[in-house]
Amino acid sequence: YAQTASSAIKGAIQLGIGYTVGNLTSKPDRDVLMQDFYVVESVFLPSEGSNLTPAHHYPDFRFKTYAPLAFRYFRELFGIKPDDYLYSICSEPLIELSNPGASGSLFFVTSDDEFIIKTVQHKEAEFLQKLLPGYYMNLNQNPRTLLPKFYGLYCVQSGGINIRIVVMNNVLPRALKMHFMYDLKGSTYKRRASRKEREKSNPTFKDLDFLQDMHEGLYFDSETHSALMKTLQRDCRVLESFKIMDYSLLLGIHILNSNMKEKEGESSQSVSDVKRPGGQKVLYSTAMESIQGPGKPGDSIATGTTNTMGGIPAKSHKGEKLLLFMGIIDILQSYRLMKKLEHSWKALVYDGDTVSVHRPSFYADRFLKFMSTRVFKKIQALKSSPSKKRCNSITALKAASQEIVCAVNQEWKDEKHGSLAEGQSYASLDEEVLGSHHRPDLVPSTPSLFEADSLATTISSSSLNVDEHYHCDQPMLDSSSKGVPSSSTFTLEDSAIYLTSEQSTLEMENDNASVLDVYL
Repeated sequence: YAQTASSAIKGAIQLGIGYTVGNLTSKPDRDVLMQDFYVVESVFLPSEGSNLTPAHHYPDFRFKTYAPLAFRYFRELFGIKPDDYLYSICSEPLIELSNPGASGSLFFVTSDDEFIIKTVQHKEAEFLQKLLPGYYMNLNQNPRTLLPKFYGLYCVQSGGINIRIVVMNNVLPRALKMHFMYDLKGSTYKRRASRKEREKSNPTFKDLDFLQDMHEGLYFDSETHSALMKTLQRDCRVLESFKIMDYSLLLGIHILNSNMKEKEGESSQSVSDVKRPGGQKVLYSTAMESIQGPGKPGDSIATGTTNTMGGIPAKSHKGEKLLLFMGIIDILQSYRLMKKLEHSWKALVYDGDTVSVHRPSFYADRFLKFMSTRVFKKIQALKSSPSKKRCNSITALKAASQEIVCAVNQEWKDEKHGSLAEGQSYASLDEEVLGSHHRPDLVPSTPSLFEADSLATTISSSSLNVDEHYHCDQPMLDSSSKGVPSSSTFTLEDSAIYLTSEQSTLEMENDNASVLDVYL
């Protein structure tokens, strides 16, 4: 199709889709059957027109439609009415995009920003047709997905040339400027944008560029991060079941900057008003809708006044507010013989685990690991206590009590070869009780009478040292209570040790937490 003028391709696409979708409305609705996935309808559109087709000023061409009833079901599933579909594609000329990848495909976008039309190779079109029954099942189970949403598969035959096209959802809206675009695979071998790519006005960077530019990753609130990772895991498992690999996550980053908004405000607003006259026509098409289930509001970091265009709010490591647009692309790559040979050759020359072409299960695991550890991270929210005074006082008492416990522990360790020679050591008792703290289903064994007696003797003999140690630490708790006597008592009860620290009247006036029990 490099020899065919893009204007002729665009005109043929619009004429063909206009005819087939219009013709499909006359067919009654019914359930999709297995044979519907393999139907191919063909119509000839001569330039002079016929009794069924309109005249046009392009060369004669034949237009094929693959699985028309199945794709009609997919469009209905996403809330796309036939009139809206025709209006988006046929009302105004298609806009050709510069090629963002190395596949050599042509990309067209509709004037209202809803749909992307991409040319695909014969093998990819064939693979998509085989994929349709499983794709149908997956969409029925879960329409919220980051996988491409396919709305139609067509073929234009003109002058002995076959141009196969697929209609998909548009991941990156043109109304918002994408300050960064990344194509991420989770691979590191030659995953850096070329010099030619960097010279473009809107370059698409790759994995190594992302690790260099955004080395700390992108931060989300916990709910959004959880929803995003669950969606990615589910989608990767679906692709793995279809033996699909070498797919990418297309990530567009828009920086919400006040200066940028002032500069772009009016123009961006006017563009969005023109491009989306009737509001969004497609369900689950935005990034936020794709990752979140019903009933989850999509706000966190972005302000409510900002028109997010369905982007996912996030923050950079610099604290910048971002809007992210994403989708999994290039899924029509099956791990067939050529890919196996490609991986085997690259694995001989380079490290096999870093090469992008890999078996589907390994590829999915590496992809998910890269996304969860290097790209998408969760903000660790710290919740403040309702009473800072009480919290601080308890923290101080806990710290002092820990020091007391350390002193007691040391004393018992020094004497364990003596008075506890035949009894149970404190270290073992400590392990039992601490073990029961982490495992509530385990109850520490009750020591024998002899063990309890010897342990009580040790505690009473070391109580003086603890009292002295507690006096030393007392000024740390409250500077106004110098020299105030304090008591420390130890009791052995129910095979656990309780340390009760009772404060004097002065301390009770200065601190809300008057009594602290430490359970060891």
